[in-house]
Amino acid sequence: MRRTALTLGVLIAVAVVAVQALLVPLFAAPAANLAPRDLPIAVAGPPQLAAQLTAAHPGAFDIRTVADPDAAIKNREVYGAVLLTPGGPEVHVASAAGPTVSALLTQAAAELGKSVPGGVPVRDVVPLDADDPRGAGFGAGFLPMAITSLLAGVLIFFAVRRRAARIVALGSYAVLAGLAGALVQQQWLGILPGDFLAVAGALGLFGLAVAGAMTGLAALLDRGGLALGAAVLFLVGNALSGIAAVPELLPQPWGEVGQWLPIGAGGTLLRSVAYFGGSGAGPAVAVLTAYAIGGLTLVLVGRRGLAGKPAAVPAGAPAELVPAR
Repeated sequence: MRRTALTLGVLIAVAVVAVQALLVPLFAAPAANLAPRDLPIAVAGPPQLAAQLTAAHPGAFDIRTVADPDAAIKNREVYGAVLLTPGGPEVHVASAAGPTVSALLTQAAAELGKSVPGGVPVRDVVPLDADDPRGAGFGAGFLPMAITSLLAGVLIFFAVRRRAARIVALGSYAVLAGLAGALVQQQWLGILPGDFLAVAGALGLFGLAVAGAMTGLAALLDRGGLALGAAVLFLVGNALSGIAAVPELLPQPWGEVGQWLPIGAGGTLLRSVAYFGGSGAGPAVAVLTAYAIGGLTLVLVGRRGLAGKPAAVPAGAPAELVPAR
C-alpha cells in the first residue's frame, strides 16, 4: 500500500511538471515574439511612400491604398495610416485598437521622420478611454469574465440536473453577467466607453459562449469534457487571445487560431462595440454565437450528471429508485 501511494505521488508530480513545461511556452512564447506580421495599415501618398515602408519593415505590414485613411481606421479595416499631407508626412493611429500596435506605428513614424525637421506628427484617431489611458484595464477586466463564465458552466452542470433548467440557468447567467459587467466597467470604473446595451450584449454573448460550451462539453464527454473545456477554452484561449496586443502581432497561425476561440473573439467583439461602434464585430459575433448554440445543443443531447458506478438497488425495487443516466 505504501509503495502504491509513493508511486502515485511521484506520477502526480511528473504529470504536473509536464503540464507546467507545456504551459510556460504556451504563454511566454507568444508574448516574447510580438512583432508585426502583415499588419494592415493604410497609405495615402505616392507609391514611393509604400515602398519605403516595405523596405524598412519587410513582411511587417499589409499596405493598403485608401482614399480616406481615417475612415478605414474607424471601420477597423486597418490599424493605422501613413499620410503625405502638404505639411509633410503624418502617422495616424488608433490606440483603442491596441496600444502595442499604436506604439509600433509611432516608432515607425520616428524612423520616417529622421529626415523631417521636427519629426513626423502622430495623431490618435480613436484614443483609449481617458480612465484607461494605457489599455491595461481593458485586458484586466476581461480575464475575470472568462474565469467566472468557465466556473458558471461547471457549477450549472453539477448543480442543475434537468436539461431545460440548465438552458434557463445559462441564459440567466448570460443576461446578468452582461449587465453587471457593463455596469462595473462603464458606470463604476469608467474604463469602457460605448453604448451600454451594446457592451452588455457583447459581454453577455461571451459569457453564454464560454459557460454554454463548458456545460455542453461536460454533458457530452463527462469528466473529459470538463478537462477539455478548461484546457482549450481557458488555457489555450487565453494565451492566444491577443487581448493585450492584436492577433497580427502573435506568431502565426496562432494569432488567427486565437480568434476562433471564445476569449479571443470576445475581446475583439468588446473592443469593436466599445470603441468602434460595432465595426469589425461580425466574425467575432459569428464565432461566439457558434459556441453558444453548440454548447446549448450539447446540453440538450448530453447526460444529466457525471457518469459513475450505479448505486446498488435491491431486486424488485420501484423504477423510480433506479439512478437516472
